[in-house]
Amino acid sequence: MARAFVSKILSSAPDLHVVGEGADGGEALQLARTQDLDVLLLDLKMPRMDGLDALRELRRLPTMPAVVVLTTFHADQAVASALRLGAKGFLLKHVDPAELVRAVRVAARGGAVLDPTLTHDLMGHLASHHLDRIGAAAEVARLSARLRDVLRLVGMGRSNNEIAEELRLSDSTVRGYVSEILAATGCSNRVTAAVLAQRAGLLD
Repeated sequence: MARAFVSKILSSAPDLHVVGEGADGGEALQLARTQDLDVLLLDLKMPRMDGLDALRELRRLPTMPAVVVLTTFHADQAVASALRLGAKGFLLKHVDPAELVRAVRVAARGGAVLDPTLTHDLMGHLASHHLDRIGAAAEVARLSARLRDVLRLVGMGRSNNEIAEELRLSDSTVRGYVSEILAATGCSNRVTAAVLAQRAGLLD
């Protein structure tokens, strides 16, 4: 019933096409192997093969789809583990339908997707970033004004192409800035950078 509801929501968007559904991680993995997926919505708690095991296998594919994790857990180590395994974002299962559609679009463009209510708890589980709001702000303050601008847009879920257009930069320049941000802050990927931007108040 939950999958049918999610499928109905996504299918109602004219630019989104649902190509398949799976009952567990094994079926999700099979879909990823046989279908040309841009985005895969993945539950963490599933029978037979759970979401984390599915993520480990998905990383072996030549091209891994953007994985957005749907979870009921606000504070669960599995959420942070999913991030380390390559998940591009996290949504709580009671997400608003319009936000779900927006999140799929953002993930398809390469942006980071993060339910704001997960930010605090996710920060607590990230080994490289046990930062409170003050610590996050101090971390970000060390960046140049241009890098903070880029980080703010990453936190808003913008793709490199969208950041380049908004800041009037080339795609290669934005890629370089994002890499510089990750290296300077110790963030492992765009999602952790988006979390840092939120915790530092750049999106307030």
